[in-house]
Amino acid sequence: MRTRRGLCYPRADVCVEKIRGFAGDDVGCRKRRRLSPEVARKRDFFDALPDDLVISILSKLSSTARCPSDFANVLVICKRFNSLALHPLILSKASPKIFAIKARNWSESAQRFLKNCAAAGNLEACYTLGMIMFYCLENRGGGASLMAKAAISSHAPALYSLAVIQFNGSGGSKNDKDLRAGVALCARAAFLGHIDALRELGHCLQDGYGVRQNVVEGRRFLVQANARELAAVLSSAAATSNKLTRSWLTWSTHSIPHPNHRHPTVPGCPLLSDFGCNVPAPEAHPASKFLAEWFGARGGVPGPGLRLCSHVGCGRPETRKHEFRRCSVCGAVNYCSRACQALDWKLRHKAECAPVERWLDAEGDGGQGNEAVNGNDDVIAES
Repeated sequence: MRTRRGLCYPRADVCVEKIRGFAGDDVGCRKRRRLSPEVARKRDFFDALPDDLVISILSKLSSTARCPSDFANVLVICKRFNSLALHPLILSKASPKIFAIKARNWSESAQRFLKNCAAAGNLEACYTLGMIMFYCLENRGGGASLMAKAAISSHAPALYSLAVIQFNGSGGSKNDKDLRAGVALCARAAFLGHIDALRELGHCLQDGYGVRQNVVEGRRFLVQANARELAAVLSSAAATSNKLTRSWLTWSTHSIPHPNHRHPTVPGCPLLSDFGCNVPAPEAHPASKFLAEWFGARGGVPGPGLRLCSHVGCGRPETRKHEFRRCSVCGAVNYCSRACQALDWKLRHKAECAPVERWLDAEGDGGQGNEAVNGNDDVIAES
C-alpha cells in the first residue's frame, strides 16, 4: 500500500520492532503513550502485576470496606481498576457496609451496582436490594425473590424479613397471612443467632401465635435474645472504651444517646433492663436505615392511609391499610412485629404510653387491621 506521494507504508514487523524497542516489551502496534522524560525512564511495575493478584487485593479491600466511598474511590483511580473492581469475585465478597447507600443518593447506577453484586452471589446485596424493591420501589415479586435467594443460603436477616412478611401478609390481603410459615422462618433465623428472630419466636410461643403455646419455652427464648444482644453490644467497637463500658454496666436513670440519631436521647429506662444494664439500642441494618430515610424524606407517610412501624430502628411501611398491629393501651403506635414492639417499649414507649377509654383509627374502621397488641408489662416486658 502506498501514500499519495507514492511512498510505501512501513511493514508491520518493522512497526512492531520499533515499538518493542521504545516500550521495552511487546505491545504490538498500539498507539504510543506520550510520557515525560522523567516518567519514561522509570518502569511502572504496577502494570506488570498479573490480573489475578490485583483481583485478590481488591477482594480484600472490598471485604473490609467501611463505607461505600471506600470502594467507589477505587473505581476512579484508573481504567484498569475500574474494569477489575467489577469482577464477580470481588463483588461477591463485598462488605455489608458498602451497601449502606443513603436514600438521597439512590440512582439507577446504585441499583445497577446492587444488581451486579446480587448476581455475583453476594447475600447482603440480595437482601438489601430485595428490601428496597419490596418496600420502596413496590416491586413485591422481585424483592421477595431476592430475599428468598439470600434466605436459601441461610442469611438470617432475610429469613426474618420473610417471616415478618408472612406474619403480616405484606404485599397481599389479610387472608394471605401464613402464621405457620412465619414461625418456621423465624425459627430458622433464630437458630442462626438472629436476635430479633429469637425475640419474635419467644413472643409467638408465649402467646400461642402460629404455634402451640409454651410459656416456659417462650421465656427461655426471650432471655436468650437479651443475652445475645448484651454480648453483641459489649463486643462492638463502641465498647472499646472502658469508661463507656462501665457506664453501660451501671444502672442509670439519665438519658443515653441513640445510635441512629433519629432521637437525640433515649429515655432513662435502658434497653436491657432485664439484666440491669444501661445499654443503648443496637445499630440498625443498612437496609432498615435506607427504608427510614426513604420514607422520612416523604414525610413519614408511605401512602394514603398507610403507616410506618413505630420502632425507630425498623423503617418497614404498611403495604395495605391496617396491616400493622396497634398498641391496645394507647392506640397511638403500631408495629410490624412483636420484636419491634418489645424493643420500642423498652426504648421509649413505656414512658409515653397513656391508656385511653376508647380509640379508633382515622377512618373509624379498626376491624380490618391486625389484632391489637397489649402494651402492658405482662406481654412486652421480657425477663
